[in-house]
Amino acid sequence: MRKEKLREIDYYLVTDSGLSKHGTFHDVREAVRAGCRIVQYREKNKSTKAMVEEAASLFDLCSGKALFIVNDRLDVALAVEADGVHIGQEDMPFVIARHLLGPHRIIGLTVHDATEAEEAEHLGADYIGLSPVFHTGTKKDAGEACGVSMVRAVRERVHIPLVAIGGINRDNVTDVIRAGADAACAISAVVCSDDVYGETKTFRELILNTRNGYFRP
Repeated sequence: MRKEKLREIDYYLVTDSGLSKHGTFHDVREAVRAGCRIVQYREKNKSTKAMVEEAASLFDLCSGKALFIVNDRLDVALAVEADGVHIGQEDMPFVIARHLLGPHRIIGLTVHDATEAEEAEHLGADYIGLSPVFHTGTKKDAGEACGVSMVRAVRERVHIPLVAIGGINRDNVTDVIRAGADAACAISAVVCSDDVYGETKTFRELILNTRNGYFRP
């Protein structure tokens, strides 16, 4: 059931307490209220105890409305019974993560090119996050931008859901969707805003309208 819901995602919220104007709880509440169907809880600066407590509250907010994914921390995901985790190339090996989480929870994997994307699908990743598509200052170790052409190359070689991440904004989100991304993540454009609800709704409309062919190149 969880994994089937991945086919419904459009705007993908990743939390960032360091950038957020109004706090993570506010951001998740407003994004979910605007129809966001997947939330990734990413927190690097809190204790494990604080993360578990916050994640539990956020999971309650998302319950029945949006998938709740924890970045990197399998222990936190297991503690709150989250829908899944998102891991990077240098995080816990996928095979071990799958063994610990079991077959029914979601595992998303960050990839940087088509080869890594194919490997992720072969391993059994439930979705991939291609990053960074454009230059981004949100994640300091994100690496060089791969561009819209890489979105197209990855889409041609994998069949699992593809999320475009990194430097996404209102001006370029339609480009990545036209290139084959199923969903897109814009962090600073949303959590730095005074109107998280409105920004989330705008990104969802841009993504869905592009999918439906209203926006042409």
